[in-house]
Amino acid sequence: MATLTSDSAIAESAPVPEAPPAGDPAILGLPIFVVGSVALGLSLVGYVPASAAGAIVPIIFAATGLGLVMATIWAASLAQTMVACIFGLFAGFWISFAVLDLALFHNWLLIPASAVTKSVALFLISWAIVMAALTLATLRLPAAFTAVIALVVLALVLRTIGVLDANNSLNEAAGYVVLVFAALGIYLFLNAADAATGGPGYPIGAPLRR
Repeated sequence: MATLTSDSAIAESAPVPEAPPAGDPAILGLPIFVVGSVALGLSLVGYVPASAAGAIVPIIFAATGLGLVMATIWAASLAQTMVACIFGLFAGFWISFAVLDLALFHNWLLIPASAVTKSVALFLISWAIVMAALTLATLRLPAAFTAVIALVVLALVLRTIGVLDANNSLNEAAGYVVLVFAALGIYLFLNAADAATGGPGYPIGAPLRR
């Protein structure tokens, strides 16, 4: 009896663990993803000439890449595993894309001119494979999220073929697909913002897999 009483006293005096802080990392991750996507899409459709493609690097690296790193850390701190996975993968994509762009422009990697095309295709193919797997991994999420990532895969495939075949029409098509998933990203951001300010949020589709 004494032991039970003692154990009860210890349990009652033990500090109650604090609830995890509330928050939604999507409120940062989505718009910072959109701004990089808009910059990339406009670049691919020819808003700036190919010689000025490096103009997007400040956005895709200093804003989108680093912003998504912050959103990933935020999601991980809330134990939002899948959200951290998505934001972390996209952070890796945008930062590595910025590094590739700068490296090719300054010849940091000493890639021969004859191998540049396949080097860019290697980058695109690698990310297309991972993003295709991520598309399947998001089938239990609302359909709008799956749609965004599926469109990312489509853009990567179009861009890969455009690079390998030197087909500017396919490169432009990839740019328009990028702008489409950027628009969908804006919708998802507005949904998150509505919920964060006390609203009911917007319809974002039922999961494709239960």
